[in-house]
Amino acid sequence: MPHLTAPADARRTAGGEQLGFGVPGYAHPLLAPAEWAGLARPGTPLHWAVLNIADGPGSRPDPHCLEAVGRLHNARERALHGESPDDTVRASGGRLLGHLDLAHGERPFEELIADSRSFIDWYRIGGFYLARCPTERAGLPAVRRLTGTLHALLAESDSADDGGRLVLGHGTHPYPGYAEAADQLVTFQGPWTDYRWSQVAEWTADYPPERFAHFVHGVPRTHLEEAMRIARWQGAGTIFFTDRDDRSGQSDPFATLPRYWDEIVSRIGPGISE
Repeated sequence: MPHLTAPADARRTAGGEQLGFGVPGYAHPLLAPAEWAGLARPGTPLHWAVLNIADGPGSRPDPHCLEAVGRLHNARERALHGESPDDTVRASGGRLLGHLDLAHGERPFEELIADSRSFIDWYRIGGFYLARCPTERAGLPAVRRLTGTLHALLAESDSADDGGRLVLGHGTHPYPGYAEAADQLVTFQGPWTDYRWSQVAEWTADYPPERFAHFVHGVPRTHLEEAMRIARWQGAGTIFFTDRDDRSGQSDPFATLPRYWDEIVSRIGPGISE
């Protein structure tokens, strides 16, 4: 398989290292109550989850989202303050990220900063997910300006510890310089039929697994082990695999739980630290 042709250094997670989840963004809590409740369940190997109300924070605080967000914040606080001392996943991860749509570099800087302030003020998020992030070298200066400002805003707030977390949602391997612009890059987002034959970019071998995330839909239950093996081999520390797909009227296969959620949680298990 092509993913096995990665350079030796890129195969740094081919051993026993564990993975954790990044959730690209569930549906509204009224439509996906089980999904939001599952994020706060002790032992879930959650690195972060994205909050997206209306392709951003919306025009005003949403009471249903506030309730779901509160449960996730409380779960993280319990771990951080020792009520669940063995739950190292939630102590190091479990962040809530606000969804900012960069529209491949077309959205004005001022709009993005206004949305980020609303997320911080209303939902006390711990970072941002920058969806549809540019991938070319020409877009890097604007993304650097944005991520620098976002880090400053998070540092000023009382909601983000350690300066917050920024994830760039490229969905493919970008120009290597983007690796220095944020905490983590999504370097694959797409169907299992593409993922199982994918190749990792050689430059990613210079970075540890916690710098990369993979989102794959249409993964059959019978291929879960293979999918996790590919993620480890390619050096991704954060994943979201689902058997849902973009067919049969499902516009966003990542908006709901995979049918094998409990199984994949048990396969990965608790005890992950970033």
